[in-house]
Amino acid sequence: MWFLQPLLRRKLHRRGREEAGYLQAIEERFGYYTQASTEGGYVWVHAVSLGETHAAGVLLQVLRAAQPGIRILLTHGTATGRAQGVSLLQDGDEQVWQPWDTPAAVQRFLVHFKPRVGIILETELWPNWVAQCNQAQVPLVLVNARMSEKSMHQAQRLAWLSRPAYQGLSTVLAQTQADADRLQTLGAKVDAVLGNLKFDARPDASQLAQAHAWKETLNRPVVLLTSSREGEEAMWLDTLQALKDIPRDHQDHIHAVHWLLVPRHPQRFDEVAALMVERGWKVSRRSQWVDGPVADNSVDANTLWLGDSLGEMALYYGLSDAALLGGSFAPLGGQNLIESTACGCPVIMGPHTFNFAEAAQLAEDAGAALRVEDMAQAVTTALQMVSFSPHENVHIEACKVFSQAHRGAAQRTVQALLPYLKTD
Repeated sequence: MWFLQPLLRRKLHRRGREEAGYLQAIEERFGYYTQASTEGGYVWVHAVSLGETHAAGVLLQVLRAAQPGIRILLTHGTATGRAQGVSLLQDGDEQVWQPWDTPAAVQRFLVHFKPRVGIILETELWPNWVAQCNQAQVPLVLVNARMSEKSMHQAQRLAWLSRPAYQGLSTVLAQTQADADRLQTLGAKVDAVLGNLKFDARPDASQLAQAHAWKETLNRPVVLLTSSREGEEAMWLDTLQALKDIPRDHQDHIHAVHWLLVPRHPQRFDEVAALMVERGWKVSRRSQWVDGPVADNSVDANTLWLGDSLGEMALYYGLSDAALLGGSFAPLGGQNLIESTACGCPVIMGPHTFNFAEAAQLAEDAGAALRVEDMAQAVTTALQMVSFSPHENVHIEACKVFSQAHRGAAQRTVQALLPYLKTD
């Protein structure tokens, strides 16, 4: 890890050309800080990327209610996570990059901020973090923990490194029993299975209201490809072109709906827009909308909508009548479908959902999600689903029931954390 530091710096500068956030405070990643040293006492919360930061927001809301005046040290690994995390900060909190996993960098981090406990969201675990926290007597807790079958096998191949790390955690609070079983196989002490924090997240009400207002102006349903990953946009465009070349009946016709695409990674917005244009489509970008998308039939028959903004997923889900789940059509493990269902937008997912297997299965069992074999089947299934009016679409009501049934993990998690938050 020490020898890899120059490569990390090169990678950050390369990423920074596309996302300027990666050039911010680079030295923090190596344990050098401009903030003055403090008396410590922080509750360190690590949310590596955007999804984990959303989960951290849910947790912190309940945590602050249970422990007023608590001071948070929030760390991230990605620029999108850090940008979103700013909204979670209050007076007395600090936000920095996660320390690179060398003994010296982690020691500098711990000495500078003196956290009294570390709370890690979901999956992010580094061996030197655990070793140095144990040496400094800082308990580390993995919350909302998940572990796919694939990740477990990868960790087992490096058992000499991973097992001491998992064994060194003070406790693990798992999302599901399957996650708990895999984590225990790796040596973790799992004390409870508490559900998924993301079920407790409430969609942004103002974004939903805006979406519903815009929806009133549309004369066709909207189908969204959400959180798409590299390669999936090409699959989607191939499918649309095939339907365009060989039209079916009016309900299955490509122009029966408005098509909206939101890529997973913001640095790919321009790349994806260029791909659409290269394939012969016009592109209407969210960043250029004033009063919503232009939905005039005379100008948008060959126009695709591109969601090129951050922090507006509730707007996109509220605008849509069905969502194709990115990451599930290529073997990438899928993305979180909970926010979509919380907004009342049914999900159509491909075969690859191993990163969120339990949530995907629960949603499918509840009728809030449908599983298909490939992108072509996803598109035709979506067209069939949205041919029904919202009042006739049973999957919309299933989304509401599904979301309500699985709430409460945040309260349970905070109760389990309270023994680690007590001060002498």
